Amino acid sequence: MIVRKLRLKKGWSQSQLAEMAGVTTRTIQRIEQGHNPSMETCKALASVFEVDLSLLLQPEEVTMQNDTELKMDEQKALLYAKRMKEFYEYLITYVVMAAVFITVAYDEPVIYVIFGGLGVGLIVQGLIAFEVVSFMSPNWERKLAERKLGRKL
Repeated sequence: MIVRKLRLKKGWSQSQLAEMAGVTTRTIQRIEQGHNPSMETCKALASVFEVDLSLLLQPEEVTMQNDTELKMDEQKALLYAKRMKEFYEYLITYVVMAAVFITVAYDEPVIYVIFGGLGVGLIVQGLIAFEVVSFMSPNWERKLAERKLGRKL
């Protein structure tokens, strides 16, 4: 999570960070999902971010104990940003695909049915992204994790 936070502070994409650190984009994705990076990767990331290596080697539990309240706010903000990004990616894909397929097969009624269904999906994703409706919110995820653990987090 610290790598994602540092990356977003710098305004870099995963691929930009990967290129600067000399690793693959998939490696950055794995690290941001919680996988432990190698020492070589940690050194490269510390160099790129210009931070002390120990910051990247700290276990997530220690980082969370240092500033729990801020961490929760950050998680909510990151979730919001992720939902917004997904919505806009889906919107752009929908518009481009609709333009291409309607141009190519404008006389096929099935195209309108397909893009009508995709449009409904786009509307639902927009409602979720803009937090008008909330399916599987962070509270739901926390409750699910607590049920699995059999205790409070």
